[in-house]
Amino acid sequence: MRFCLVLLCAAPLVAQHDMSNMPGMHHDTATPEIMEASGTSLDPASSPMNMARFTTGRWRLMLHGTAFITDIRQTGPRGHDKLFSTNWIMAEAEHSLAAGTFDVRAMLSLEPATVAGRRYPELFQTGETAHGVPIVDGQHPHNFVMELALHYSHPLGEKMSWEFYGAPVGDPALGPVAYPHRISAEEIPQAPLGHHLQDSTHVSYEVVTAGLTRGIVRLEASAFHGGEPNENRWYIGSGAIDSYSARITVSPNANWSGQISAGRLAKPEALEPGDQTRAEASLTYNRPYSRGNWATSVIWGRVHKTGGGDNLNGYTLESVARWAQKNYVTGRIELDDKDELLPGGREFRIGAYTVGYTRDFCLVPRIATGVGANFTSYSMPAALNPYYAQHPVAGVVFLRFRLRDAS
Repeated sequence: MRFCLVLLCAAPLVAQHDMSNMPGMHHDTATPEIMEASGTSLDPASSPMNMARFTTGRWRLMLHGTAFITDIRQTGPRGHDKLFSTNWIMAEAEHSLAAGTFDVRAMLSLEPATVAGRRYPELFQTGETAHGVPIVDGQHPHNFVMELALHYSHPLGEKMSWEFYGAPVGDPALGPVAYPHRISAEEIPQAPLGHHLQDSTHVSYEVVTAGLTRGIVRLEASAFHGGEPNENRWYIGSGAIDSYSARITVSPNANWSGQISAGRLAKPEALEPGDQTRAEASLTYNRPYSRGNWATSVIWGRVHKTGGGDNLNGYTLESVARWAQKNYVTGRIELDDKDELLPGGREFRIGAYTVGYTRDFCLVPRIATGVGANFTSYSMPAALNPYYAQHPVAGVVFLRFRLRDAS
């Protein structure tokens, strides 16, 4: 909780300084085209800027937020139905300070209240616990406090800059942009099956990150607490800084961003012995065009469990195409290794294939209201047929609310 004191002391300084950068984009002389999403991870700079922007005096405020009201239906012996809401909102205050850029962020979620039973159903999903037992065929809610952070970036000449990110709750330099903020995943309310192989560290404790950017390349290193959040999602946890990671991000132009990262996590899962080492790679492309855009990500994540020696891989290809401003077609293909579906830790390769559509209705200023649906089919080894039936499927319908600029 030591970072909380820093935040409380720094917040009153925000209003005393000028803000001269585009919201969500840190434009200094060394890095003219980057857009930070979760923590210090980057979406392509050409990605749509879904936020409400406000200017007060000499500084700027940004408000991001998305909420889904979702009804899910699943088939098979392990399938369940549920109405729930996934949601988050982030406030960011940004200003110039000592020739650099300083911002304070707070991101909150009401999922501890809107996801009853500490999970929502998702076939073949695993990771973390609910009511003291491992979650299988379900996804946990996010914490009430998802991020509370300070970030500072300072130029070093014309082609280089350094940065510092400190957060009692935040996202270390490990993996791709987390799925709630990834531009290619914005119209799929359910988590990817590879979440705990690719981007589950986006809510971590005691995060400290230092970075150096030269031109199109950013190098980062993080130290943080490796344990997953406690299943009581209402409070801010803490722990020793016992884990570390490093990431290289390359953003050659406004439409592309890719990263390679690796890290070691000290005992991330409460009920699993040992540590984890992770390796991650991802590439995201966004193509803007008249009244729309097309965003696609390719993601790979690998987890090595030191307790049992298992190596689990997760592969994701996801895409969303928006046209005529109000229409979205989206898809996600996944191949993920799972070792928690049955007692004994046997490993299975699961495929998930999702396609969906969303239609926007601009009913309220600054809020884009979408009505959508998606359908997922699965592939799996025959040994799982008695537990899931031969051809399990899932269907989702949802209402989506997203903050947007009044313009």
